[in-house]
Amino acid sequence: MAPKTGEMLHLRGNALNAGEPVTLPLTQSSMYHLPGVTDGLPTYGRVDNPTWEHLEHVLAHLEGAPCLTFPSGMGAISAALFATLKAGSHLLIPSDGYYVTRVLADQFLSGLGVTVTERPTATFTEGGFDGFDVVFVESPSNPGLDMLDLPAIATAVRVAGGITIADNTTLTPLGQRPLDMGIDVVVASDTKAMGGHSDLLMGHVASLNAQIMERVVEWRRVSGAIPGPHEAWLLHRGLETLDVRFDRMCSSAQVLAERLAVHSMVRQIRYPGLPSDPSHALATAQTSRFGFLLSITLETEAKAEAFINACPMLRPATSFGGVHSSAERRARWGDDVDPAFIRLSVGCEPVEELWQAIEISLNAL
Repeated sequence: MAPKTGEMLHLRGNALNAGEPVTLPLTQSSMYHLPGVTDGLPTYGRVDNPTWEHLEHVLAHLEGAPCLTFPSGMGAISAALFATLKAGSHLLIPSDGYYVTRVLADQFLSGLGVTVTERPTATFTEGGFDGFDVVFVESPSNPGLDMLDLPAIATAVRVAGGITIADNTTLTPLGQRPLDMGIDVVVASDTKAMGGHSDLLMGHVASLNAQIMERVVEWRRVSGAIPGPHEAWLLHRGLETLDVRFDRMCSSAQVLAERLAVHSMVRQIRYPGLPSDPSHALATAQTSRFGFLLSITLETEAKAEAFINACPMLRPATSFGGVHSSAERRARWGDDVDPAFIRLSVGCEPVEELWQAIEISLNAL
């Protein structure tokens, strides 16, 4: 069920008493006044904060499930994995997803007795899911934009006795709803489109499984992986414009993808909204929007760098989902892609103005 974003904007307002501020207050405190019995009261800044608690209320409304926030997307991924794995567990992760998830699994989880298996997204279901305790998926994959049949995987993993975790950073709950498709846990980097202004690091975990969420809550409490109240306040403000930003970004990405697909300098393009894209059928079936990320591959690494660095409406930066369009060669971070492969995150610029800048830069190569 799609989230009611209009209702989200008034979650706080409809609960206010006369004279209270409409905007969310920023509670910047590590201590609370605690004379006598403390039952039901905030106790300490690592455990309670009214700013991030209201943010979690808003995120839970968007996800349709209880939600907990973390100081980064990797903080959220770490919490979900540590809450569901133990020594002797077997974890399946994508070999072509966000590379830091693989680093966490290879350098830390494997050393704690977790067996880690990697599979590429395109052949992720080959071999089945028997014996896996946790199956971590990313659809669309980052940066390749391959997609998975999430309902089918959720069912197969559950039958095999495992738990599914989906990274939904690229599409947000406005574009795709993994929990509605049977996935057990959703994680996301709110640093990206959810915050939308490239000025914060945040992440969240959401799940309808009460036992898993209890473990996630306890992980955050004892690990100290808490969000800062100011970052929580910024994310809350960003969520108030998410619907408008996401709509603009996805609409513009579709226009750009269709034009880039026929440009002579583009050797290959990936965007799920193109009928020719390998992910198009799945994206049509299980997403409400095709997203704001696309990839293009140019002729050479040198031309890719020249295009990124010369286009005045593309920020040459890592990360994505901001109001400013950005681009980068993912091979520089070790992703298994062509050296001339560019991940392009479409922002909120007027699409014709953005296209003109992109076209001029491509034609100059």
